Amino acid sequence: MFRSASVRLFRKTSALTTISPAAAASPSLRFLSTHISATDHGSTTTRELAGGGRGSPKDDYFMIIHHISNIVRRDIYMERTLNKLRLPTATVNSELVFRVLRSCCNSGAESFRFFNWARSHHPSYDPTTLEFEELLRTLARTRHWETMWKVAYQMKTHNLPISADLVSFVIEQYGKHGLADQAVELFNKSKAFNCPQTTQIYNSLLFALCEVKNFQAAYALIRRMVRKGGVPDKKTYSILVNGWCSAGKMREAQQFLEEMSRKGFNPPVRGRDLLIDGLLNAGYLEAAKDLVRKITKEGFVPDIETFNSLAEALFKSGEVDFCIDLYHNLCGLGICPNSDTYKIMITAASKAGRIDEAFEILNRSMEDGQKPYPSLYGPILKAFCRRGQFDDAFCFFSDMKVKGHPPNRPVYTMLIKMCGRGGRFVAAANYLVEMTELNLSPLSQTFDMVTDGLKTCGKHDLAKKIEQLEISLRGV
Repeated sequence: MFRSASVRLFRKTSALTTISPAAAASPSLRFLSTHISATDHGSTTTRELAGGGRGSPKDDYFMIIHHISNIVRRDIYMERTLNKLRLPTATVNSELVFRVLRSCCNSGAESFRFFNWARSHHPSYDPTTLEFEELLRTLARTRHWETMWKVAYQMKTHNLPISADLVSFVIEQYGKHGLADQAVELFNKSKAFNCPQTTQIYNSLLFALCEVKNFQAAYALIRRMVRKGGVPDKKTYSILVNGWCSAGKMREAQQFLEEMSRKGFNPPVRGRDLLIDGLLNAGYLEAAKDLVRKITKEGFVPDIETFNSLAEALFKSGEVDFCIDLYHNLCGLGICPNSDTYKIMITAASKAGRIDEAFEILNRSMEDGQKPYPSLYGPILKAFCRRGQFDDAFCFFSDMKVKGHPPNRPVYTMLIKMCGRGGRFVAAANYLVEMTELNLSPLSQTFDMVTDGLKTCGKHDLAKKIEQLEISLRGV
């Protein structure tokens, strides 16, 4: 126990004081690693920022971005702390600024300050459309509307185009915060930003109007869209149907679908599927179940995407038996499952302890020509371990390594953890070694669990080998 504790302590200490060779090879990171600057957060240094002996230049680069993002989000004197880092001019470029802005997507004012700092303290940095739009999204998300418009006009003065995606996003943010009038104003101004009023823009305004329950204006907007030659898509129908269903107005939703059908605008999916999706999105699970029962009695089946949404909602609400029975019923009516369907159903059956049915669904997916992914056979493996059937689990795992896609790190970690809980520490150690042979790096907690378990059951030699394996992997 004392030996493993000292190994862990040595590993943590070395991570704080060692600079990786890969970091020293990069010019900008080499500069950072030699310049030690204490921040106002405590004893954080740029030696830590350079990666601490943990790996490749790519890892060190993202460590720098993570550190700068923490400064932007948390430091009151952000500009002063960033200046203390003395970042090389070549380091502050479009990619770094964009990644930091995206990392700070919920910090509007702070992101704006960082953007201004990058432009003022690094004159060689010339912002592109990517950074401007990311900043505008953040300001809209955090309701800094006045600052958002100032940045938008700066973008316009730089002759940078504003995309339809950005305009749609801002309109939807206005709707989410109950500012329908501002959403309509931006919709009308979109042409001033050289952004045509496409179906995407109409859908965004439709969403904003439905968010504030203004269904009369939403319906009038669709009429205007049709009158101006626009063609409603699946999202157009879904937004309005979801809005009506969330307000408990299912009859109005049905009447809307029937009226649009009479005008020759049939939705890309069937109206009943849209109604089921709308009820699920509004949280009316029982009403969605009743509608599915009704259409199956008539011999019809829902769209596969609709069924997947329903199955997932049933699974989350704990109605696993109904979910599995509905799946078998619809398969008899001719529904064609896809990979998402198999993943949902196998997970549901495995968690309910119905391993035989999970096997049946897995075999059907293989008969359909699908090679099982770890996300498909992982739940069955876990179900075996939970029931204490470790021999069956090991045989099934060996079979899947041949017939399916190679197991990934989460599956190995789960299997090792379940072996540990079941007292199978030798098997856990074998899978740990097998994992490293596949270049899948185990977590430190996984090593600790296996070594402690082996020592508890008297396997000290094997525990020592596992500790040596960890030390060789960590490079300490």
